[in-house]
Amino acid sequence: MIFQTDFFGDPNVGIFGVANDKFCLIGEFVPQRDKIERSLEVKVLKISIANTNFVGIFCAMNSNGIILPCITLKREIEKVKKICKEFSMNLCILKTKYTALGNLIVCNDRGAIISKVFTKNQKKEIEECLDVEVAYGELARLNIIGSCSEATNRGCLLHRDASEDEIEKFEDVLKVKCDVGTVNFGSPFVSSGIIANSNGAIVGNKTTGPEIARIMEVFELL
Repeated sequence: MIFQTDFFGDPNVGIFGVANDKFCLIGEFVPQRDKIERSLEVKVLKISIANTNFVGIFCAMNSNGIILPCITLKREIEKVKKICKEFSMNLCILKTKYTALGNLIVCNDRGAIISKVFTKNQKKEIEECLDVEVAYGELARLNIIGSCSEATNRGCLLHRDASEDEIEKFEDVLKVKCDVGTVNFGSPFVSSGIIANSNGAIVGNKTTGPEIARIMEVFELL
């Protein structure tokens, strides 16, 4: 199911949340919880990261693990620890100056691709937390691959300028069909306008009909 909306008047819904096939993490003050749950067919859990609602910017996760930046507050970490315990997941607090992890990591339950800004040791930490193969990559010559892609266990939507080689690599690592697209009337930074899992997607209210059709096709939501 596709649910088209905005949060606080902002169509960039993806900056406020992230989902897997178990639950959706969303900013504490984000509205429309019931509609999000119906669309994604999972429980919505409200948290904050670094005392903000920008869960989608700071957090990366699949069904095996959650990765948070070192700027996450102690009380916030304790809350996420309880979530991880409930759903039998790993938790990694990544010590790096690059705190916008959601903008730098794209993953599903089959693989992950990370920005080249991460060290080999950080790559190993990410791999252990998410429990999948992890590879370095870029999209459209950009290191912010998490901003430029949105992945589920059914498909992955990529920056409109992704090359054929990049598409092939993403398909090889994530083990799903990948294709290019946009959100919110032409934005190539697709994760900013989408929260998705295998069951559905939340998209920004400026996303056009043709963009929604591509999203539904890529994520096999038809």
